[in-house]
Amino acid sequence: MKINANLVIDLRNKKHWSQDELAIATGLNLRTIQRIENEASASLQSKKALASVFDISIHDLDYQEVIKMKKYEYKTLELPNKEGFLAGIKKAKLPDFAEIFNREGKEGWLVVQILTPELAQNVWSAKTGSMVALLQREIN
Repeated sequence: MKINANLVIDLRNKKHWSQDELAIATGLNLRTIQRIENEASASLQSKKALASVFDISIHDLDYQEVIKMKKYEYKTLELPNKEGFLAGIKKAKLPDFAEIFNREGKEGWLVVQILTPELAQNVWSAKTGSMVALLQREIN
């Protein structure tokens, strides 16, 4: 079962014990202590022995998953467009989206939204002008 290995390490360090000393105090094998601290995995019996030695509740050793909130950064990218997106009968010549977004993608950027002059003003028209792409990437 999963165990809070950081708590075990902290409590052991507070007592100024080596892993070997903790193994002796708990009656567990040194390899078991190493596995508990490195892999955060322990049997119920090992968990009971640790709780007893540290004088804590067995539930204090329960593994608690830390939910890390993802953080993002954003940027805009102007995409030049010489013709209106919906202008006239002929098909507008659009920028090479694949090339642009693949280049940005190599740096971790993902497209969130593309705004055209028509959509930016919430009207259907033959306006010309640049499109704007909103990009995001996760911050570590």
